[in-house]
Amino acid sequence: MPSPSRPRIRPSTVPRTVVALATAGLIVGGAVASPAWAKTPTDPPAPVFEDVTVHDPSIVTSGDDIWVFGSHGASAHTQDLMSWTQNTVDLSQNPDNTLFDDIYADLAETFEWAQTSTLWAADVIQLPDGRFAMYYNACEGSSPRSALGLATADAVDGPYENQGILLKSGMQGESENPGETYDARVHPNTVDPDAFYDADGQLWMVYGSYSGGIFLLKMDAATGEPLPGQGYGTHLVGGNHSRVEAPTIQYDAETGYYYLYLSFGGLGVTGGYDVRVARSKDVAGPYLDAQGNDMRDVKADPTLPLFDDVSIQPYGVKLMGGHLFGRELGDPGTGVGTGYVSPGHTSWYQDPATGRMFMVFHARFPGTGDLHEVRVHQMWMNEDGWPVVSPMRYAGETAGKVKRDDVVGTWQLVDMGKDITATAATASDISLGKTGRITGAVDGTWRLTGQHTATLTVGGDVYRGVFAPVWDPDLQSWSTGFTAVSEKGVTLWGRKTIEVTGEDAVDAVVADLSLGDTSGVTVDLDLPTSGTGGTTIAWTSSDPAVVGSDGTVTRPGIGEPDAHVTLTATVTNGASAASVPFAITVLARTPGVLAGAWSFDGTLADAAGAFADAAPTGARIDTAATAPAAFVADGVDGQALHLDGTAGVRLPDALVQGPSYSVSMWLRPSALTAYTTAFFAAANPDSWVSLVPRGHDGVGGSTMLWSGTRWYDAGTGRSLPIGEWSHVAFVVDGGAASVYVDGELRFQGTGFPDVLSGGGNVFALGVNWWDAPFQGDVDELTVWRSALSPDDVAELAMR
Repeated sequence: MPSPSRPRIRPSTVPRTVVALATAGLIVGGAVASPAWAKTPTDPPAPVFEDVTVHDPSIVTSGDDIWVFGSHGASAHTQDLMSWTQNTVDLSQNPDNTLFDDIYADLAETFEWAQTSTLWAADVIQLPDGRFAMYYNACEGSSPRSALGLATADAVDGPYENQGILLKSGMQGESENPGETYDARVHPNTVDPDAFYDADGQLWMVYGSYSGGIFLLKMDAATGEPLPGQGYGTHLVGGNHSRVEAPTIQYDAETGYYYLYLSFGGLGVTGGYDVRVARSKDVAGPYLDAQGNDMRDVKADPTLPLFDDVSIQPYGVKLMGGHLFGRELGDPGTGVGTGYVSPGHTSWYQDPATGRMFMVFHARFPGTGDLHEVRVHQMWMNEDGWPVVSPMRYAGETAGKVKRDDVVGTWQLVDMGKDITATAATASDISLGKTGRITGAVDGTWRLTGQHTATLTVGGDVYRGVFAPVWDPDLQSWSTGFTAVSEKGVTLWGRKTIEVTGEDAVDAVVADLSLGDTSGVTVDLDLPTSGTGGTTIAWTSSDPAVVGSDGTVTRPGIGEPDAHVTLTATVTNGASAASVPFAITVLARTPGVLAGAWSFDGTLADAAGAFADAAPTGARIDTAATAPAAFVADGVDGQALHLDGTAGVRLPDALVQGPSYSVSMWLRPSALTAYTTAFFAAANPDSWVSLVPRGHDGVGGSTMLWSGTRWYDAGTGRSLPIGEWSHVAFVVDGGAASVYVDGELRFQGTGFPDVLSGGGNVFALGVNWWDAPFQGDVDELTVWRSALSPDDVAELAMR
């Protein structure tokens, strides 16, 4: 399922077809050469990563190249699973997609059926005759009205020739199962395909997302099409709209099991996406988890609201979910730490020369909104025959012999749990002792059971997995990690840490301690109070009336001079301490400088008289209007502008130029659609500010101030009511941003991008270059070339 996979032993030098025949015991001519990157180094060099964006990546090989294909027509390739090259991008970024001669003409029937202009998670596999088969799919999005089709090509990168639609869903009337009316609770949503070969070389396709669940079809390898008479195929997992999707199946010759990998939850930042697995000795199931639960029983409770996660989260072995190996002030690295948000939609690859297995997936990241990239982690089978996944991305490592000295020490531990949740599993501190004791946040025992295999007992539960080398991105060096899964299907991840105390800890915190640019402070300061190794930080102020010891800022009034304050941090760890002074300049408030005002009393004229009239547009900021502006009589004060979801209004260019500005407006939405703008300002399509009544999943769909493409998400935690007037305002003051709803401060932060300091800025109401136009009414818009105070905003919010 797209954003905003796949099978496989996949050698880097032979197509998937050859691998399938090899696993079936058939003789394949030619030797399988091991690529240079697959050789086992005794001391791995520092990795070089080049990252790409492919949502829902699915792996296939062609010669020495390993390819991923995903949603929205995106694709990329690599030879070492670390340094990737983008091949095609999202159709919204470039509709001239080179995978097809003319993707919109070639797949016109699919786009028409699915009522969309984009594609979902594509899968590519090589057929026995050497052709590459792409299973493309598209979905309407708000319903399971989808089409899944086949296109073939002689080369992995195309051009692909459409062979037609194979399956449809979401229809009114008879489904693909003859005599059965389509029922979205029972029948599949025909997306997220994954074609693979079984142990005997037979081609299959597993597919499905939400709706009636995950289904399996036997395929004709000569044509790439399903064998006749199967309808939707065999049901494996899910139903009643349970949030289960992105199936991929791997056969492991050593264990003799087929492993069905799935993604549970929602793919967005707040969706709680996670990766789970179940296994079966038979490709057609039944697939069971570690507790013996039959995955055919995974169904949402039909008596509860849609997308009931509580009923399904006990199922499956949870391998990975949102998590954070946190970083404290003074720790190596930058930012909040290392982790993922909503990782999922997996594919897998196994190198035949080394036997190493890898999980390939997309991930979002803490604090970066909807940004997503491809990630690869090494996998192993534990002693119980369950896959375990490295806690860090693949960096060229090989799991060799682990010594006790590699294990003994301080660690961060992440317990993935079993819940489907958007709350990251955060690391806790533990120690693994020489005697095999685990102490700290949890108590237990550990022991090595082989060269790198291990058993950990935590809270009475037994976990089996491996210790392995990891490249720690915060340390920027090689370290040790562990991954293990319990008989209850819960995964533990760990990474070894560096213990710093006393004077070293104080020095590290002092070196890392920063308040940013304090030469022109206008908002409250975020003052840290703790750091690495149990360090504490206490603050004192030379003028608490202006800057409090908790960071509260009170600006001097209009006409008063700026205030100068010294904040002092006292950093303490044990008997060691140090003081760090910070010079703070707090800017006095300035009178508001009005740029333009629109009352919309039957006109688009600027009431301030500084600009020419605004002008109606079409559905985009740069398209011509097809009708004059419309107004309603019951505005906040007199008439109001009415936008019907098909058009907007272009405000005068150069309305604001500079780092400080404010916007105040009244909104009465008649519908709320994600990403739709109410007020839009831009220097160009890559640098913009948007007031969005319904934000993305990263802010829970709340009203937000959004900036791209140096992404900044200022969510308010509040949604505007439909059919009612709400006052919304935002203030940008030299990098500080504040957002108000009905006069109440709902967001305050720093680091807001400087978008409007240059010339040539454009402004609009209800439209931008990409998203659905705003539906509703707008009134009493004022735009200011200065930062308004909270009192100013409160006054504007009064009716």
